[in-house]
Amino acid sequence: MKRKSLVAVFAFATLTLSACSSVDLSKDNMTTGADTPSIEAALNSKDGPLAQKSVYFDFDSYTISPEYLPVVTNHAKFLSVNKNLKVTLEGNTDERGGREYNLALGQKRAEAVKQRMTLLGVSPDQIETVSFGKEKPVAFGQDEESYSLNRRVDIRYTLPTN
Repeated sequence: MKRKSLVAVFAFATLTLSACSSVDLSKDNMTTGADTPSIEAALNSKDGPLAQKSVYFDFDSYTISPEYLPVVTNHAKFLSVNKNLKVTLEGNTDERGGREYNLALGQKRAEAVKQRMTLLGVSPDQIETVSFGKEKPVAFGQDEESYSLNRRVDIRYTLPTN
């Protein structure tokens, strides 16, 4: 009984946190049925709610930290409004660990972001997940700063073809 109560409290807190910290995309002219130029403008905006396209993770973890819930929420809202868009979630890890382990961890990270997005109303058909493990680093140092930049899920949009 205690466990169910704890899970319910955690779920409520998580949903409340994400709802309070997300950005209202309708205020940024990113509403339903946008044409391709409008979608591209929204996705390429340097300071808009979709500017950040990576979710970062702690070492050996695939749990989305509260800091990155707004990133996932903003992209989920955008996808749920623009049902013609598809996204690929690319899971990545730092260089520590074996190849198979890192591929599995990268996949779990991508699946965690997908699960969060689908809970927020995105159709699973709009989302593809893939893991690159440690094969696509963005930082090449062997220090914690470099490692932390490589532990991520990148959100890549596929624009509709007309």
